[in-house]
Amino acid sequence: MSQKDFKSVQELKVKIFADGADKNGMLEMAAKPFIQGLTTNPTLMKKAGITDYRAFALDILKEIPSKPISFEVFSDDFDEMEKQANEIASWGNNVYVKIPITNTKGEAAYNLIAKLAAKNVKLNVTAIMTMDQVKNVAVKLNPSVPSYVSVFAGRIADTGRDPLPLMKDCVELLKPNPTAELIWASPRELLNIFQADSIGCHIITVTNDVLKKLELVGKDLTEYSLDTVKMFYNDATSAGFNI
Repeated sequence: MSQKDFKSVQELKVKIFADGADKNGMLEMAAKPFIQGLTTNPTLMKKAGITDYRAFALDILKEIPSKPISFEVFSDDFDEMEKQANEIASWGNNVYVKIPITNTKGEAAYNLIAKLAAKNVKLNVTAIMTMDQVKNVAVKLNPSVPSYVSVFAGRIADTGRDPLPLMKDCVELLKPNPTAELIWASPRELLNIFQADSIGCHIITVTNDVLKKLELVGKDLTEYSLDTVKMFYNDATSAGFNI
């Protein structure tokens, strides 16, 4: 299959958002014209060694003042979540507030979503994995305010389920609300970008490790096979293996 059989990054309709919490990595990705937004979460921040949440976020927003960036609340109490959401939303016009679909007790965040949507907070409702969750979120969103509905397709795939049928249904479900965009979250491989694009998904969040594979798109498979053989040979040689 030749290069012409593949869409280039520039031809993709799906928006690619960089997912991470390493400042250098975020700035590197934000500088790329094909990266149209960024997301992060408390787990990524912890891995990156972030200790001051507000300072980190405000520092990033100084460097990236226009592309949309999502920051997540971290309380398990809905009243406190609301306070955190209002604070986070005040940090910039390009800020989306990530609200988990439930708290750790499994209690749905639908009422909180409705409250914040009524206050014109830009929301990114996250950790969604079922159609019922998407339906319940969709009716709570403010159609006059931009919002993201983040479905964790990658984690669904981790359970042995094909996420494509669900993601297709989600695209259709959100059509009556043109300000609500569907995110294909937690992709596991580069192919997911093209899958998301093919079904009309609005956004896909991608880690730097997966984004670095973009240079492989359309690569000749015979050439790639030879490169792989050379890699095995060179690694065996450099390791000094002997039988």
